[in-house]
Amino acid sequence: QVQVVESGGGSVQAGGSLRLSCAASGRTFKGMGWFRQAPGKEREFVAGMSPPAGTRLYADSVQGRFTISTNNAKDTVYLEMNSLKPEDTAVYPCAAGLLVSKYNYSYNYWGQGTQVNVSS
Repeated sequence: QVQVVESGGGSVQAGGSLRLSCAASGRTFKGMGWFRQAPGKEREFVAGMSPPAGTRLYADSVQGRFTISTNNAKDTVYLEMNSLKPEDTAVYPCAAGLLVSKYNYSYNYWGQGTQVNVSS
């Protein structure tokens, strides 16, 4: 059974940092991505990577502030978030699929999401 589980959300002040983790189990994935959805807004892509090849993608809004990485076993993906802004406040779901992409439909499995709150 495939499971995608996130952890690491929380509340910080603007300028602070958080690290999110996403553990995927049940099969091997070639694409894992982080998205976010703020109240009243559509889900948007944040960052993604292909664990075997190391290909990384970032949204323009987080480029230079967020870093996506994986562990040695390639079954956990991390999102290091620095210089956080109030507009980064959202629920951050992780997704897994057969390729890395900026598009929702490329991912077959989704976690429940973890809440990130950034206060000014």
